Amino acid sequence: MSKRRPYVRSMDGWWKKNPFYVEYMIHESTALFVAAYAFTLLVGLVRLGQGEAAWNGWLEAMKSPLSVICHVVFLLAIMYHTYTWFKIMPITLPPIIVGGKKVGPGVITGSGLLAAVVASVFMLGLVWRIAQ
Repeated sequence: MSKRRPYVRSMDGWWKKNPFYVEYMIHESTALFVAAYAFTLLVGLVRLGQGEAAWNGWLEAMKSPLSVICHVVFLLAIMYHTYTWFKIMPITLPPIIVGGKKVGPGVITGSGLLAAVVASVFMLGLVWRIAQ
């Protein structure tokens, strides 16, 4: 009597076979950059709480070429993450009805991106003003 083994499908590279899943995996992986930047800011807050010398040391570390390169990579990854987040919003939201008509996906994505840009410019202005 032979034993039958259950079929086990290989999971290697399952996401590479469909462009939608490739984009999804890239989107999800950019969340790691968001977390890394949040951790960088958290370290800054800890240093701020440790006193002026620790804070100034952290600020100097943020001016190093490696730190600047990391921040550029963080910025690009977070911008892509933001774009893809708002791109999937029309799919994940329940229908939005305004004036008896369903709001189109382009309007939802565009509104989200516009809100992100406005919030970013506001925060940049706030930080710039504090730094002066």
